[in-house]
Amino acid sequence: MENKIRIFMVDDNREVVREVKEYFKNHAVIEVKGHAYDGEEALNQLILKENDYDLIVMDLIIPSMDGLSVLEELKKREIHKKSIVITGMNSLESIKKCTEVGVNYYMLKPFKHEALENHIISTIKSQSDELVVQEKDLKQAITTLLHSLGIPSHIKGYMYIRDGVSLMYNDPSMIGAITKELYPEIASKYDTTTSRVERAIRHAIEVSWTRGDYELMEEIFGHSVDYDRAKPTNSEFIATIADKLKIERS
Repeated sequence: MENKIRIFMVDDNREVVREVKEYFKNHAVIEVKGHAYDGEEALNQLILKENDYDLIVMDLIIPSMDGLSVLEELKKREIHKKSIVITGMNSLESIKKCTEVGVNYYMLKPFKHEALENHIISTIKSQSDELVVQEKDLKQAITTLLHSLGIPSHIKGYMYIRDGVSLMYNDPSMIGAITKELYPEIASKYDTTTSRVERAIRHAIEVSWTRGDYELMEEIFGHSVDYDRAKPTNSEFIATIADKLKIERS
């Protein structure tokens, strides 16, 4: 029992907690050492029993005090424990905040107990403090990023960029053949012309530059974003997003 990974589970859904406890009841290396159903209760127990657990499994949306606030308070008190966040919130903002409080793994609900088991073990074994985000479906990941960049989903350029990023993600060599290969492939799919695809993508980028999150654009495109908000070319825009997703998912 002494060598087991001791976890503390925080979730206001009592059924979720019960199922996790049941799953690990006779587990060889993982033990649910404690649990709480709200933030204040969790914080009190985590402070009081600091040396009784190795890893926190935390929902973000819980009563009395949200999960991020609990983790922030532990960080202030210099209680440094590995942590896995389990949440239904699939947003870049949530991921960014989790990075700031030192979360190790960002896991989406609903989840399988086998997946949680694997992530608990890999998180404890990992020497890195970098946040790992559960791999999402590529299309979903692209969609989330394009929405955060302020590109509305009803314009044609949005669909063309989404498909262009997917194509370049799977075949990086397309960066040198955007007009000869990428545009024609998209045009063929939507029964339009390559020139219309190019113009629609350009329009979508312009929309992004007027209504998107400036800090996020600067983070993604770096020197491409200056005080004049200079826009990258179509190929730069698509290739940079594809490259960012590839790094995140590697």
